[in-house]
This record gives sequence, C-alpha cells and structure tokens, in this order.
Amino acid sequence: MSVGIVLAGVLIAAEIAIVLALKQIAPDNAFGAIFLFGVLVISAGWGMYLALATSLASAIAYVTIHVSEGSESFAPSALVFLTLALLTNLLVGQSRVRALEARQRSAESELAAALARSMLRAATTDEALDAAGRLLSRVLDVPAPHAVLTGPDHIPEPDPLPDSGICTSIPLRDGDILVGYLLVPIGLSADRLRRIRRMVPSLEALLSAVWERDRLTAELDESQRRSHARITTLARRQSALRRVATLVARRAEPDPTFAALLRELTTSADARHISVIRYDGDQFTVLAAHDEGAAGVRPGDRLPLGGHNIASHIASTGTTATLSYADGDDPVSRRAREHGLIAAAGAPIVVDDDVWGAVIVATAHGRIDDDIVDHIADFADLAATAVVNDEIRTQLTRSRARVIAATDAARRALERDLHDGAQQRIVSLGLELRAIQANVPAGAEEVRGEIDRAVDMLSQIHGDLQELSRGIHPAILSRGGLAAALKTLARRSPIPVETTISVPRRLPEPVEVAAYYVVAEALTNTAKYAGAEVARVTATATNDVLLLEVTDDGIGGALPETGSGLIGLHDRIDSAGGTIDVISPPGGGTRISVRVPLPVDR
Repeated sequence: MSVGIVLAGVLIAAEIAIVLALKQIAPDNAFGAIFLFGVLVISAGWGMYLALATSLASAIAYVTIHVSEGSESFAPSALVFLTLALLTNLLVGQSRVRALEARQRSAESELAAALARSMLRAATTDEALDAAGRLLSRVLDVPAPHAVLTGPDHIPEPDPLPDSGICTSIPLRDGDILVGYLLVPIGLSADRLRRIRRMVPSLEALLSAVWERDRLTAELDESQRRSHARITTLARRQSALRRVATLVARRAEPDPTFAALLRELTTSADARHISVIRYDGDQFTVLAAHDEGAAGVRPGDRLPLGGHNIASHIASTGTTATLSYADGDDPVSRRAREHGLIAAAGAPIVVDDDVWGAVIVATAHGRIDDDIVDHIADFADLAATAVVNDEIRTQLTRSRARVIAATDAARRALERDLHDGAQQRIVSLGLELRAIQANVPAGAEEVRGEIDRAVDMLSQIHGDLQELSRGIHPAILSRGGLAAALKTLARRSPIPVETTISVPRRLPEPVEVAAYYVVAEALTNTAKYAGAEVARVTATATNDVLLLEVTDDGIGGALPETGSGLIGLHDRIDSAGGTIDVISPPGGGTRISVRVPLPVDR
C-alpha cells in the first residue's frame, strides 16, 4: 500500500508538471484527461480505495490549476472529472476483479487436475485424503490448521466456536450419498471461503471416484483371492488324483491303493470321515477308513444295508449321492450322528457294470459341495480300476498256476511212464540178452560180440532215457526235497558252483518246482553264455518266505524280456505268488533274486 501511495503522489506530480507544460503551448485546453492516467494506473494495481483517493487528489490538482488561471467554470469541470475518475475506477476495478477471478479459476482448474492425479495415484485412501488436504491448503493458502479431507465416518462438531481455532465441516455428497467432509478453519475470509466452496464439486467427484476405486479394488482382490483359492484347490485335487492314478497305473494292489486314496481325500476333501466299502449281499464291509477325533468305523467292520444312509442309497441306485444323517433311524445313521457326522456324499465303485462298493465321505457341517462329490467320483473310478486290475492279476496268476500245474503233472506222468514202461522193458531186454549170451556155445565169439554191442546200446538208450526223464521232472526233487535237488544241480553243472542252502523242511510242491527250475535255468545259461568261472547258489527258507539267489561272475548282459527261459521263470514264480528280479549289467555278471511267500505253519 505504501508503494501505491508513493506512486500515486509521483504520478499526480508528474501529471501537474505535464499539464503546466502543455498549458504553455495551448493555454485554452484543460488537459483534464491527463489526470485520469494516474487514476487508471492506481486503480489497476492497488484497488478501489487508493484509486478513489488518487481521483480526489487528482481532482484537487485539476481544480487548483483551473482556479489559478481564473476560470469560473471549475465546478462543472471538477464534477465531470470526478465522474470520469469514478467510472474509470469502476471499470478498471471490474477488469481487475475479472482478471483476478480468471486467474483464481485457472489455478482452481489446475488444482482440480492436481488433486485428481494426487488422489488417484495414492496407494491407499488415507494417503489420498492426506495428499489432497495438503495440496488444497497450499494452493488456496488455507491457514493452520489447514484444510483436511475425511471419510464419511467423520462426525463433525455441531456448533464450532468462533476464534477457537477448530474447524468447521463442509459435507461432500455424491447425489444423496455422503462421501466425506472438508474441514476448514473458522474465520476464513469470504473470498477464500468462496474459492474453497468452488472446489467442493470437484472434491465430491474425486472422493466418489476414490471410494469407487476402493470398492472395485476390494472386489477385484476378493475375486482374485477366490480364484486363486479355487485354482489352488483344483491343483491340489488334480495332484492327489495324479498320485493315486500313478499308483493304479503301476498295478498296485487294492489295499495300498485304498490307503493312498484315503490319505489324498483327507487333505483335498476336508472331511472328518472317509471310507471305502464293499457290498456283500444285504451287508457291506469296510475295507479302509479314516476318522478324525473319534472311534468310527474300522476296516473289517460289517454293517447292514437299509435305511436312510449313503451306503444303502448308492447300493440301490448305483449313482453318486449326497444326503443328511439328521433324519435317519437306521444303525448307520445313528452311529454317524453319535460321532458328530451330519452330511455324507459318496460315489459307487463299479466293476463289470455291477456296484462292487463305494467311496464315502462324511462331514460335520450341513452340506457337501458338488465339486467335492465330483472329486469323490474321480477317486471311485480309480478305485474301480485298481479292483479290476487286481481281479485280472488274480485270474492271470491262477491261470498260470493251472497251466504250470497241468504241465508239471504231464511231466510227472511222462517221467513215470518212461520209468515204468520203456526203461523197465529196456532193462528186461538187456537181462534177456545176457541170458542168451550165456547159452551161446563155445566158438561163437562173433555172436557173443554182437550181443555185447546190443547190450551196450541198450545201456546207452537207458541212460539217455534217464537223463530225459530227469529233465522232464526231477525225481530227486520228489524224493529228497529242494535242498537235495539244488545240490544235485550244482554237482552236475559244467562250471564250479558254490552253494549255501538252508531249507530245513519240505516246501509246497509248486514252490519247490519253481525254485528248482529257476536254479536249473540259471546254471544252464551261465554254462552256455556267461563265460563265468564260478557260480553261487543261495537258498534260505524261513517260516514265511523262501529267498533264492543265483549269481555268476560272467559277462552279464542278460535280457529278461527276450529270453524265453527267463520269461518262463517269471511265469512260474508269479504263479507261486512270488517275485523275481534279474540284474545283469554288461561286464558285471548276473544276479537272479527270487522271493516266494510260504504258508505259515499253524
């Protein structure tokens, strides 16, 4: 303001000097317009009040000059000058106000854009509100405690006290919905408060956008969480199915398959009870079971069919199902309720179009989702495959056993026929020829020689038939058992054989025959192909298993899948319920290991 006063004085003095100078040139002119220049400058730069004072001072200077010249019309001239000065002040003031408002609105537009960038880029809503309040305070020059944006949960003061330093609340709405409050200090000037209120629509729109962004972000996060949880669940279930399917593909027996099925369903189906059952007439037998925290059904339990329970429902319909145990009055439902089980689901195990059994899951909550039921059905299909594999394997083993038993019986019959028939007749014929030879008269040496040659030929034929009969069926095995037969094979081998045999008792005939032929085939192959210097035979019979091993130090490289002899050994051992492993790396010799279960003596 002091600069404006000084400038006004300088301008008026300059105007007086200019007018006096011009009067020297044109004494008849008033030159009043020159005094309006200072009024215009002061009005544009310092506002209405200083401009009015400048107008009054200029009018006095103007009148003083007229009076000094002796003019008698100074009153109308002064009135006209003051009127023009006032109009100039008004016009310039309006222009100045408009320009100031234009600058303010431009700044407010830039502020709105800056608020939008700041609020929408903020990581959290609190950061957005804090950043917006600080930016609003800085641009609009809001004094402490500055402008503060809050959410709709802010409770404003009902009656803020003047000059108390507290804030008053301006509600921000999106239509009829309260989206927040703008808190501003008490006692702001009307101009600053007007500017703040001009920002309210922008703040309302921005707050609405921020809350909408938060809502969409929360929905997206929740959707992603659910999707991730579902994908994780599906992946876990697929992994569980894959592990059991791998076990089934490896032709595992049903018991370990059922155990793996229970283990996988326990983690993937979130159930308190899981069981695998088999139907048997009007009852069912529990083959495998898992129960959490209570003594429920156990493997081997037999329960009756009938009533309102999942096992009976699947037995009668042959389809997957879910039901509640709440209303059932049968033994199974009562037993389930006693252990806190409310709902159950199950899927049939179908073998050859018949309902063989079922996989059952029970929970302590009221409903089992459909995807869990589908998951159970997938496991039931795998269980059915395991059962079919086991039945096929059992049928194949029995078929092999029948074929091998029939072959062995035929071998024994042929060996007996050879011994009781051809061999006995050859012996008798030899004795008859010796008797004839004894009656040949002296001097018939040629006849005696022919008879000797015939008897020798018969002896060779008899020996060949004995060897043939031993190959058909080892008589030593029938007479002396496995230990004696293995020692005989070792003695007859073309290469040295070291034996370690501990078989203190007679074993079942199929086991002895299978073990005998394993050793016989192994020693024959060693002598023919292995180029070995020594072979070793180890046989140990415990109360429940026969362990047999044949090794050599030959060239190795035996291929079990290509040799018909080894394939035949596999069939024999399989038919006896055992296993055979052949390890024969090139240059590392050959090891044949056999394990055959034995019936336990009771």
